[in-house]
Amino acid sequence: MRLKLLRHATPINNGCLAGRGDVDADCSDSRAFAQMRDMIGDAGHVICSPAQRCRQTAKALNLFPAQFEPALWEQDYGNWEGKRFEDLPDLGRMEPDELATYRPEGGESFEDMAARVLPVLDRLGDDTLIVAHAGTVRAALSLTVGPAALSFSVSPLSLTIMRRTSQGWAVEAVNLTAGHA
Repeated sequence: MRLKLLRHATPINNGCLAGRGDVDADCSDSRAFAQMRDMIGDAGHVICSPAQRCRQTAKALNLFPAQFEPALWEQDYGNWEGKRFEDLPDLGRMEPDELATYRPEGGESFEDMAARVLPVLDRLGDDTLIVAHAGTVRAALSLTVGPAALSFSVSPLSLTIMRRTSQGWAVEAVNLTAGHA
């Protein structure tokens, strides 16, 4: 079973952390969208986070009809939601295991978010494309590398490809963007 994970297009968030905020996506780069659609190829079954930015990205790529799955929402950053990136607290150096369990006040940790995303992936039986968030992609990557998945860069409108075999999950590609086409 092949799993393709597409992060939504660039969020229109005015330099602020969106997380659970339902912001729009910038779907104006028709060349990048055409290249990404070619990279995706046969999408198989399409599952989409219900977030506006994900739905807009799927629509711009003509990936409907899609199934909407609330468990694929981005991590809830609690009191950090809507803050400018430069105003977020500096957590200093944290080991991946420690960072994965860190929970911003009123929010959820990466482990909390992964605990709702991974059951969705476990249920998949056919080739699937998921249109979701950077956190969703990292949760999937954690199936192979654990909390070290937090170190992966996941650009807007990027594709990550994994394959489930009888031995478990394997990563084929991470963070492919239209420039890689």
